[in-house]
Amino acid sequence: MLDFLKGKSVLVTGGTGSFGQKFVDVLLQNSEAERIIIFSRDELKQSQMAEKFKVHSERLRFFLGDVRDLPRLERAFSGIDYVVHAAALKQVPALEYNPFEAVNTNILGTKNVIDAAIDCGVEKVVLVSTDKAANPANLYGATKLCAERLIVSGNNYTGGKTLLSVVRYGNVIGSRGSLVHLINEQKKNGEINLTHPEMTRFWITLDQGVDLVLMALEKMHGGEIFIPKIPTMRIEDFLKILAPECTVKIVGIRPGEKLHETLVTPEEARHTIDIGSHYVVMPEHQWPARSTDFAGRVVPEGFVYSSNMNADALQTEELHAMLQSII
Repeated sequence: MLDFLKGKSVLVTGGTGSFGQKFVDVLLQNSEAERIIIFSRDELKQSQMAEKFKVHSERLRFFLGDVRDLPRLERAFSGIDYVVHAAALKQVPALEYNPFEAVNTNILGTKNVIDAAIDCGVEKVVLVSTDKAANPANLYGATKLCAERLIVSGNNYTGGKTLLSVVRYGNVIGSRGSLVHLINEQKKNGEINLTHPEMTRFWITLDQGVDLVLMALEKMHGGEIFIPKIPTMRIEDFLKILAPECTVKIVGIRPGEKLHETLVTPEEARHTIDIGSHYVVMPEHQWPARSTDFAGRVVPEGFVYSSNMNADALQTEELHAMLQSII
């Protein structure tokens, strides 16, 4: 049981997304959180989610709103203890074509979450981020990097009353619009598109992502970026395991797409510690209200945690187990 959530009110922005639905399910099944609030702008998904979890209706609340709307966030955050900020625009090609929309939601929306959390006396805020924020090569990654920096720096303005931290992880297997869903659609035609044969990615399940956020909520002191140790695999190998009967067509790297992703950059490594199952990027600037740091070992000089240099390769059996967990 998640004892630290007992009697708490927890709000999830973007709560009708893949992560939000899994997070809410875990809280309903394994915690005694008093209230769980889903904040999102999609009334259809909210009604579907309300029906899905109707047996828990006494603990669930649904709040229509957009993170771009600060007064609405302030209303929603009234009486809230913990906020998980998962709302974001994420589709790389769409955001390259609509850059200001990405800025308004991912950057200014995060600023609004910070302001509302501080003004409403929220205890803890965790931002759900992505490996694309590390040395970003596209607008989506750049906006998430800005969001991370806003969250970390926000601790300067709270006096220790509101703590803000980040979780950062790689591709989520089975999330809405993920590669698994794309493969399942393309395999109907007997051919799968691949941008580059050497491309690699980090892989994580929704359950692991939820566990990471819960760990951060419980252990954070404010300003950390929590990064899980997760396996990597070449995209080509991933395709061949999921669709062995299909041919693979090389189509070239898309604008803003990296050959490999990074979770800890060389610059961040200078203030990163290894705590066993995770890395923690510690804040470079300390503030008077910050409490005890994490116990762990400092990563070695020149360390970088990237998908092409990760010794933990995702094995076929592991991938099948991950896929089974989302069926």
